[in-house]
Amino acid sequence: MRLRNIPGAEAALREYPTFVDNPLSYKGSWKERFGNDNPIHVEIGCGKGRFINTLAQRHPDINFIAVELKAEVVLRALQRTEYKPIPNLAFVQFDASKLTELFADHEIVRIYLNFSDPWPKTRHAKRRLTHPRFLNNYRQVLAEDGEIHLKTDNEKLFEFSLNQFAAERFQMRNITFDLHQSKLAEENVMTEYEERFSSRGQRIYRVEASCIIK
Repeated sequence: MRLRNIPGAEAALREYPTFVDNPLSYKGSWKERFGNDNPIHVEIGCGKGRFINTLAQRHPDINFIAVELKAEVVLRALQRTEYKPIPNLAFVQFDASKLTELFADHEIVRIYLNFSDPWPKTRHAKRRLTHPRFLNNYRQVLAEDGEIHLKTDNEKLFEFSLNQFAAERFQMRNITFDLHQSKLAEENVMTEYEERFSSRGQRIYRVEASCIIK
């Protein structure tokens, strides 16, 4: 789906207290940005923001950062906050392929990949967020016991991701090919896309992958 261009979106982002305008200045010191030593969880691609907002409200003892490339997407997610400062939530407009410029080594403990673009054509495989070029970056910024939680409605992307996790020596657990019919459904926080897909009867695939430091 093509996202509608919103004139002045980048300027509008700065009106929200949860938006971080100078994120690179916090590399290695994100805990200072939040003012505590709580663990940091990162969502790459925030959609309309329901997932990350819900988690931040449920878990005040965890700091959450949403990383999204497109200003229009960030703005749409920020609008859900209604200009209210959420102490443990931050939104960043940034390219996820450069994640090591945003976070120091082992600075975060969990990454969420929710319904990422599957890039179905073989020639576009390097753009998939579970391609080795991304996984190597995740490994660098994740703590030794760090995790990647992936959800998708795309079976081929899921199979590709499982193969890449295995090839790159990530440990996998809680693998399900039908999330909403599994024991994991009870604690699942749905994204807007997930709700739409599941209402059509589409299966949701999910896996947790843990780093093995080389």
